[in-house]
Amino acid sequence: MPIDTELIIRILTAIAAAFAISFAATPIVKAFAQRVGAMDMPGDERRVHDHPIPRMGGLAIFLGFILSVLLFVPIDRQIQGILLGCVIIVATGAVDDFISLNAWTKLSLQIVAAVVAVLHGVEIDVLANPVVWSGKDYLILNGWSVPITILWIVGITNSVNLIDGLDGLAVGVSTISSITMLVIALLVSDSSIAVALAALAGACAGFMPYNLNPAKIFMGDTGALLLGYVLATMSILGLFKFYAVISFAVPLLAIAIPLFDTVFSFCRRLLKGQSPMHSDRGHFHHRLIDMGLSQKQAVAVLYAISAILGFAAVLITTSGESKALILILGLGVCALLWAFVYGKLHRKGLKRPGDGQGDKDGKN
Repeated sequence: MPIDTELIIRILTAIAAAFAISFAATPIVKAFAQRVGAMDMPGDERRVHDHPIPRMGGLAIFLGFILSVLLFVPIDRQIQGILLGCVIIVATGAVDDFISLNAWTKLSLQIVAAVVAVLHGVEIDVLANPVVWSGKDYLILNGWSVPITILWIVGITNSVNLIDGLDGLAVGVSTISSITMLVIALLVSDSSIAVALAALAGACAGFMPYNLNPAKIFMGDTGALLLGYVLATMSILGLFKFYAVISFAVPLLAIAIPLFDTVFSFCRRLLKGQSPMHSDRGHFHHRLIDMGLSQKQAVAVLYAISAILGFAAVLITTSGESKALILILGLGVCALLWAFVYGKLHRKGLKRPGDGQGDKDGKN
């Protein structure tokens, strides 16, 4: 389907509506959070704020996103499943922001939301073959489809929560990821997914002025889990349709910052003999702060990296295999450089205050 004027207008209108709703709702949500006592209190040394700040701001993002989708996106079975899952995820996050749910309870509810999406047809049934020298361009998952889909949705849902450690970081990275996926959806002529992602980008942008440093309100688990869930499910509908060689990298690059940070965190903790759920101060944003960057500088660096990787995802979608291979090689070099920085910090023995302590607002 070619990108026509009507589609562009619908995308821009969806962005504008989601932005306006989210922007207008955030002060109301802030007042509500203060009234019910959903406040993020300072005290943990990994927290960067020094005074109580309302959380649960994700409710405003949710309102902007879901109302814009209902207005501008045809609600088929898959979109219906995603929206129902969003309700479960937002309810889970809101309760957690208020009374702090047990980790296993949260995980169980996330799995329920993932299953709801799968039952409505949101499923990874084919993967591009990452073994580039193989004769098969893609792999049919068959019986592995459902567990892999659930693992992907739950993993990405939590990964956005894990990077929600600096003012504006998670919402900004999610905005960049949603715009990346929006462009790719347009390239593969998937107009409904493009408009839904436009609604997500608009809702994030509407909340961002209140969340940038110094933040007036946090999105809390309500927002972080929602953004992760929507990005995960939309990526299944919009990014896993590429069956050409190398295209397996597209969804990985589009959601690279939260995904890679989560993988590195789990590996780091396992190598230390700790539980992968153990909280520490070793995330990307913590490392940048330890290197001497200010909060705004660290967020800007991660925004830039996310944007570059998003551009890489678009490039892979539109370019041949040789360019994609060179690009992936370059990303490998970047990973090695990051490992060097990580090792250098470790050798310097920089103190990481608060290591091993829990964190309420996903900053673990």
